[in-house]
Amino acid sequence: MLEPLRFPGGVKPAAHKEESTRTPIRIAPLPPRLIVPLRQSAAGAATPLVSVGAKVRKGELIARPEGPYGVAVHAPTSGEVSAISPHVLPHPSGLPGLCIVIEADGEDLWREREPLDPDHAPPQVLLSRILDAGIVGLGGAAFPTHVKARAKISTLVINGAECEPWITCDDLLMRERAETIVAGARILARIMGAKRLLFGIEDNKPEAACALERALGELDCGSCAVVRVPTRYPAGGEKQLVYALTGIEIPYGKLGPDFGVQCFNVGTAYAVARAILYDEPLIARVVTLAGNFEAAGNFETLIGTPIEQLLPLAGEKPDTDRLVMGGPMMGFPLPSRAAPVVKATNCILAMSPSLFPPPPPEMPCIRCGACARSCPMLLAPYELYWYAKSKNFGKAQEYHLFDCIECGCCAYVCPAHIPLVDYYRYAKSEIRAREREKAAADAARARHEFRKFREEREKQEKAARLAAKAAETRAKLALAENAASTPMPRAEDDQAALIAAAQARIESQNTEKDR
Repeated sequence: MLEPLRFPGGVKPAAHKEESTRTPIRIAPLPPRLIVPLRQSAAGAATPLVSVGAKVRKGELIARPEGPYGVAVHAPTSGEVSAISPHVLPHPSGLPGLCIVIEADGEDLWREREPLDPDHAPPQVLLSRILDAGIVGLGGAAFPTHVKARAKISTLVINGAECEPWITCDDLLMRERAETIVAGARILARIMGAKRLLFGIEDNKPEAACALERALGELDCGSCAVVRVPTRYPAGGEKQLVYALTGIEIPYGKLGPDFGVQCFNVGTAYAVARAILYDEPLIARVVTLAGNFEAAGNFETLIGTPIEQLLPLAGEKPDTDRLVMGGPMMGFPLPSRAAPVVKATNCILAMSPSLFPPPPPEMPCIRCGACARSCPMLLAPYELYWYAKSKNFGKAQEYHLFDCIECGCCAYVCPAHIPLVDYYRYAKSEIRAREREKAAADAARARHEFRKFREEREKQEKAARLAAKAAETRAKLALAENAASTPMPRAEDDQAALIAAAQARIESQNTEKDR
């Protein structure tokens, strides 16, 4: 049995998992209107393929991906497109984004579907189906799966750790649909050429681990294993889980495939299986409703469902003062209840003053070092905090600011209640903004220099053309002058020459006769 390694740092907050795991996954009812954003991934958007008034069927492609990192968007149900317009999105910025609004007809009619044989279809065909299905990472990052699945690796890691408190959508998915998750993992392993398949699960999810072990046992997969890692946040971080299972440390700027390993979430593996086996694009996902609810639980929800229509399913309590998408460690406040569920929506956490009291006021850093001991990336958070606060971004980069995964462990243990991650995010955004400004300035300077070069080149070419034309004119004038100075033969001279030539011929003929 594979023994996991312990990654450095980390914290162990109260899990609060049992509140939302008492009931099985429930199906959220079909809403009358679905608001489907065209940007389902931070890596790229999509271009609409339908117009207002168009009739669509469930699973129909309604927006094609833009660029290599774009994600396809499909109709979550059958109905009519009533609008293509900006709408508030579940994003920290609160800015609106272009969405396709579908009025559901209630029939939920599917388009034609063509399942594939995962054991005989060529890997490239399977990969193309994943692209067409619009699958992204369902652990929260929402990075396009077809991009990650292009790599060739030796070890495939399926992430079932789900370490953040309150979130249980992956736990319930593993308990209830382990066979489909294993099928999706095997498809990904075949596409990428992986010889070893590892499932990493925190040891506080025994039911999920047993379900996966039973599903693997039925396949008699000797190179597959379910590894129970100690419950410690952020065990579900990709770099932390890969290290715990394989001992491979992935430095900043490098990717797992550089070391022969790749990691996918269990929800992503499930979506891959549904796309290949049933030709179902990613139009729904399991969402945890946790926190200030009467009946917290997990709901299989269509993408585009307004969050305000999802909340009554779990019985939202009246003293809820804010909503967070994600968990308490890495989630962000929702700008509006009218925002729709997107592919990255793994949890809606309802907060109240009793469950989540407002944080105490920030105090000066006492240099205790607790943040450094808890950092899973072995950084010096207090140094990063000082340099970010003083806007010394160069020094912050020297202390590997961009190695920070923003897990929140440092802020969680800080006795001074300093929101350290907020400072790091501010510093990162400022550095990126300055880099964009520098790139724009460099591009403007390059354009200016090229324009000067082009103007000088055109000036030289014009001067060369004028000089060539002047030389040609001078040559013509000289030729004309030479022709004028040469005397022309007179007509009488020509006639005398002809007479002399005729006499010479006559004399020659007479000489021949005398002979």
